[in-house]
Amino acid sequence: MASSPSPDSSATVRPYRPEDEPGVRELIDADRLPGQQRCTPEKLADVRRGPLALAGWSVPARPRISVLADAEDRPRGIIAYLSFTDVNTGLICWIYAREDPPALRALLGFALAELAHCPQIEAFVGAPPGPLGPGGLPRTRRGATHDALLQTGFTGRRQGCYLHCALPAESASAKLVADSFPCDVPPGHRLIIREAAEPVAEALVGFGPDRTATVYWIETQPTHRGRGLGRKLLGQAMALLAEQGAEEVVLVIDDEDDLTPENQAATRLFASFGFTFVDHLWTYQRRRRGLTRSAV
Repeated sequence: MASSPSPDSSATVRPYRPEDEPGVRELIDADRLPGQQRCTPEKLADVRRGPLALAGWSVPARPRISVLADAEDRPRGIIAYLSFTDVNTGLICWIYAREDPPALRALLGFALAELAHCPQIEAFVGAPPGPLGPGGLPRTRRGATHDALLQTGFTGRRQGCYLHCALPAESASAKLVADSFPCDVPPGHRLIIREAAEPVAEALVGFGPDRTATVYWIETQPTHRGRGLGRKLLGQAMALLAEQGAEEVVLVIDDEDDLTPENQAATRLFASFGFTFVDHLWTYQRRRRGLTRSAV
């Protein structure tokens, strides 16, 4: 992939190089949300190997990572993107440039040119919070990135709310009501409450670096809601994370315009455990006119 000049003549968009790693991790961590893991060399290496398959799509080649380098060849911004050949769709995985509008526009313009064959391009598709992002774009805290996406033809919509909880130094123990066992994908622990050997409530939590933790999901079967099982399950999950040394816990909940009784109950449950709202998470889509999907 050839280098490309950016609107700033002193900066150039070029492929990522191993020696860029320290500067790239600084760029990523500059936009870190409360409770989000820091980007380690190992996590950056993992993401360069490629994402998990999404919604049955085939796993593509490794994502292409491009750096906007300044006159001294230091990373001023970075973007990761790829395309799924079986559905002819592109994906902007993440972009970081310290919320500098010209740098963001230069990186997006370069990636869009590279993905010009794709009739549809997604950006910030929902995923669990991790060291490279919270699973969507934090609309308020990253307003310059939001504006740059809209200016380059994307439309956006809210998809979730990022919540954060600081665990007290000494967390109260919780009654053990659920079976707990390790889970590999994502790495963490599953907690399951059973009745008559059937699972009726389940949670998945994970403990990460920097004493951070994530509640990936918690759900009670509709026939068993209203009995306090969610509270008991979340209490045991939070106690487990505290035992592992977590000091901060994050989770993402669906951002529903029409609040159902179930959504309202979930919001009250998380608030009662100390979770507070941080930001709305957005996802984006761009369709190119005059291009049609190829047959699968």
